[in-house]
Amino acid sequence: MAFAQRPAGVNGSGPGSEHDDAAYVDAPDLRWFVFALFFIFGGITSLNDIVMPKLQELFTLSHAQANLVNSAFFLAYLLFSLPAAGIVRRMGYMRTASIGLVTMTAGCLLFIPAANSATFGMFLGALFVLGAGITIVQVVANPLISLLGPPATASSRLTFAQAFNSLGTTIFPRVGSTLILGGLAGVSASALSGPALDAYRVEASRAIVHTYIALAIALLVIAGVVWTRRNRLQEEQERAGSIFHALTLLSQPRFALGVLCIFLYVGAEVTIGSNLVAYLSQPGVWNVSHQVAGNYVPFYWGGALIGRFAGSAILRIVSPGKVLAVAGTAAIALIALSANASGVVAGWLLIAVGLTNSIMFPTIFSIASAGLGKRAAEGSGVIATAIVGGAVVPPLYGTLADVSGSLSLALVLPVICYLVIAGYGLFARRAG
Repeated sequence: MAFAQRPAGVNGSGPGSEHDDAAYVDAPDLRWFVFALFFIFGGITSLNDIVMPKLQELFTLSHAQANLVNSAFFLAYLLFSLPAAGIVRRMGYMRTASIGLVTMTAGCLLFIPAANSATFGMFLGALFVLGAGITIVQVVANPLISLLGPPATASSRLTFAQAFNSLGTTIFPRVGSTLILGGLAGVSASALSGPALDAYRVEASRAIVHTYIALAIALLVIAGVVWTRRNRLQEEQERAGSIFHALTLLSQPRFALGVLCIFLYVGAEVTIGSNLVAYLSQPGVWNVSHQVAGNYVPFYWGGALIGRFAGSAILRIVSPGKVLAVAGTAAIALIALSANASGVVAGWLLIAVGLTNSIMFPTIFSIASAGLGKRAAEGSGVIATAIVGGAVVPPLYGTLADVSGSLSLALVLPVICYLVIAGYGLFARRAG
């Protein structure tokens, strides 16, 4: 491993640029470690799409109650993003990554008492702790991938890392559907009561527990490996000032609107992904079991995997604002068509929204962060906090579905989210 410097003037950075003489670390093995982190936290996050319908069936929950799974998980981004940035400043990247992985392990292990008690609240607690660990790891991974190579190719590395994130979100739901939704498929909680219902909940919860115990073992091993390399990087962290000073960036309209769009994007993406099993299972759509519907969730996340490779090429020749506006408009069209269609077509139209999601996070991130200079790291922390949209929008969708009696009519909520995102793309195109 060696430290290097980028010559002044590369990529338009002339004399006096704050990016001149930017140091980076030449460590290809650590880059692969970060790619693995993206794969892990992306995959574990997408398991919520499988766990949610299972818990809804076990505890006979309404759509609004079931979407509390997302609230418990993504609330961690609001509470832990800025503190996690403070831990990085004090302890460095590798030590903080170890802390995040151990926290994720604790969250996985909390599924054991949750299953033993067979109570919904205990599962929400376990998901919250798991989300806290993932928040810490993600706050580490985003800036670390920029440090591990020349600044001129940072965007390329970030796109490649996000492809690993999409790979995780494609693989994990398929495995989770088999392990979690496949067990006791011939039994329904709605047909049981009293001791029989309690026994069924305990037995069915074990299928969830076994999945997360396996994840806990893997995470603990990885945390141990990372800890052995805790002194690998010779870091110089900025420790002056309060981490909450970053919130002053919200006075900049371009940045503030970008943070809002991250909030809405994550909220819309999670809403569709987490409710996809219930949507496809409807008699008017595919009329299939939750297990069969769960097998198609990877196609939603797989669209993001494909789209990120295609989008990285498109963004080389088309401005980010235009691409974002087109993607947002396409998402609106697909959702509207799905809501007004039926059968096979309705299901695949909604699954195809995953393809339009692919470029949104990195594009919104880059537009919002443009011109932040030395405050780019602070901006990243604030943007990560906005991921709490995944905790807010899904329950609102569930409530709307309960009130209207239709999962299709409730899709007006993600349509509004994508409408704002498309408008931000047009704003950025004109402003840029």
